Amino acid sequence: MKNKLTFLFDGGCPLCLKETNFLKKRDISNQIAFVDINNNDYDQSLFNDISYSDAMSNLHGIMENGEIIRGLDVLAYSYELIGLGWVYYPLKIKFLSRILRLFYRYWAKYRLQITGRSNIEKLCTSQCEQ
Repeated sequence: MKNKLTFLFDGGCPLCLKETNFLKKRDISNQIAFVDINNNDYDQSLFNDISYSDAMSNLHGIMENGEIIRGLDVLAYSYELIGLGWVYYPLKIKFLSRILRLFYRYWAKYRLQITGRSNIEKLCTSQCEQ
């Protein structure tokens, strides 16, 4: 069976890893393929050319049809696939969706600092293409 979603995650981020492990445990139908972009053998050519730097800047998912989704849409779809779609129901409410997406953009922009990690330039020295 082909996965319905390929979920690109930052295995070096403690909060991202916690969320990913939660999803993995509940994905009993194996509908989601989880790919750690921090793995040394991450090859962007296998994942719609999503570079390490791009993947670090925002959560990315690749749907079964090849469409790329980002940010909260990846989480919402993942939760839908594991039968917990109701958790992300607030994204369907226009004014809540705006607030949640604004909060996520802030998180994505500052998550390396928030989690006490190096900035993207330092992380890219070993991962990004020069």
